[in-house]
Amino acid sequence: MNQPTPALAGLTIDRVETFAVALPTLRSFGVSGGSVAVAGKPSIRILVKVSADGVVGWGEATPIPAWTYETAESIVTTIDRYLAPAILGRPCWDLDGVTTVFDRAINRGFTIGAPLAKCAVDIALHDLLGRALGVPVGMLWGQRRQDTVELGWIVSGQTADEVADCVAEGFDLGYRAFKVKVGLHTEAEDTAVVRAVREAAPDAPLWVDANQGYTVDAALRMARNMAELGVTAFEQPLPANDVAGFRRLREASPLPVALDESLRHPSDLATFVKLEAVDVAIAKVQRSGGLTLSRRLCALAEDSGVRLMGSGLTDSDLGLAASLHLFAAFGIDTPVDLNGRQFLKSSYATGATVEVTDGIARVPTGPGLGVDVDEAVVRELAVDVLNP
Repeated sequence: MNQPTPALAGLTIDRVETFAVALPTLRSFGVSGGSVAVAGKPSIRILVKVSADGVVGWGEATPIPAWTYETAESIVTTIDRYLAPAILGRPCWDLDGVTTVFDRAINRGFTIGAPLAKCAVDIALHDLLGRALGVPVGMLWGQRRQDTVELGWIVSGQTADEVADCVAEGFDLGYRAFKVKVGLHTEAEDTAVVRAVREAAPDAPLWVDANQGYTVDAALRMARNMAELGVTAFEQPLPANDVAGFRRLREASPLPVALDESLRHPSDLATFVKLEAVDVAIAKVQRSGGLTLSRRLCALAEDSGVRLMGSGLTDSDLGLAASLHLFAAFGIDTPVDLNGRQFLKSSYATGATVEVTDGIARVPTGPGLGVDVDEAVVRELAVDVLNP
């Protein structure tokens, strides 16, 4: 039986630390559930440092209560009081075992429990393993099908009159694909926003995301409107658990139906595949509890003939890099929603990090995630979310 290499065989987790950092917010951003980022107000991200015999790795969680139930406070306490104690002394290479231990420490519930908290530790372990071996995450997996990933520019919460300026800003920065957040207003207003984007970017790839904002009937009406505007995919139009609704919508929609919030765990995708209720699976690292489970979900989608698209959670550069490694591994060649660079600044990444030029992100080639974290800056930016 194959054994871990000597460099990894004795490498065991000896410390897990959490840091809530306040990063500068560049633009405001909202989804149908509420605000995600507010210009002028710091964006809180939870960074996790995992140490093993002098080797360290970093991970990230993005607390967005408007999108998920996990908050900055809950992520910190979940990691510090439940996840970290459960994995101390465990071998770093046993990612599968860590996933099992996590599910015992915080029960999966219906599909997955505390995915953002689990994700931050899982990403940090991947970073640590890559650094221990001196290879990037993709090489650790033996899987990287492309070296670059195209990013989409996000149009969120805009009136039709404001859209042209937002699209022009994206074009000026080199972006050539656009994602529009809908479900924020009435159907007529949402349609007007999408139409304004299409008029400002007549030839650009364009897809929309409702973040669970519609009923089946409303989603069908919107799908017909948007098909006429050349929209390529309709992301998460219905509540996450409305499997019957998605099956009905998929049967009648002129647009491919893409699932995001519905796919917390690979088993969720298996259910939608069996019931023929999905066209496109959105890969999202934080939503699925980290890279370990995300790889399982992506492999299941491939093997089931379900198209893959990519998305993020307004991650800073650590989460951005993790997503790029995953999307490159599975050859996701359509534009993806990795919008962290659009809305916040990753002040802690003061060395090697992700290169983005004209809306094209280069998959990092440095060890681990390929992002150098300045711990002194992390500590300067750290805030106490439990005792504000």
